[in-house]
Amino acid sequence: MRAAFKNRPRTKPAEERREELMNAAQRLFLKHGVGPTTIEQITTGAAVAKGTFYLYFSSKEDVLAALRGRFGQDLAARINTAVAQNKEEDWKRKLSAWAAAGVAGYLDSAQLHEILFYASRPPTRKGLVKNLIIDGLVELLQGGVAAGAWSVDDPESTAVFLFNGLHSVVDHAQTNEKRVNRTRLTHRSQRLCLRAVGLAGD
Repeated sequence: MRAAFKNRPRTKPAEERREELMNAAQRLFLKHGVGPTTIEQITTGAAVAKGTFYLYFSSKEDVLAALRGRFGQDLAARINTAVAQNKEEDWKRKLSAWAAAGVAGYLDSAQLHEILFYASRPPTRKGLVKNLIIDGLVELLQGGVAAGAWSVDDPESTAVFLFNGLHSVVDHAQTNEKRVNRTRLTHRSQRLCLRAVGLAGD
């Protein structure tokens, strides 16, 4: 292990070192679970001295919180990219893209999502009512209202409703279907989102 340390630059940017620790933790959490994984295993996986861990994180729970945050950021970016690929005035397709990207994001990261949010001590309910994905959806709904594409009295509450509804629909499919039919699940989610703003689904 000393040789590995010698070959690594000591001046690596702090953010990059932090990401390496997070990546090592994520790999170990996926392989062994959060509970059995130790801080020493994480630092070994990142090829850094054990004391380096505490320069960036206070505990294993702290790393877990950071990974949850990164998961949300990555999913929000994926959804925003999908929404942005539609024409500015096509609000129906934008909302459909939001639903489709959300379904795909959760299904593509199902194991990681399970480990981060369900297999360990659950996060607070705050994430279910305030996060980047909900913030983006609020903006989308407000934009549609301003353009006259739909009528939504309370965009923020509607966004919370749709986010949690989508999340639950995906969870329901994963729990009750031996093999999730992604196309059917996506169309179902899109129809539910469109009906929530008073539009007919395709």
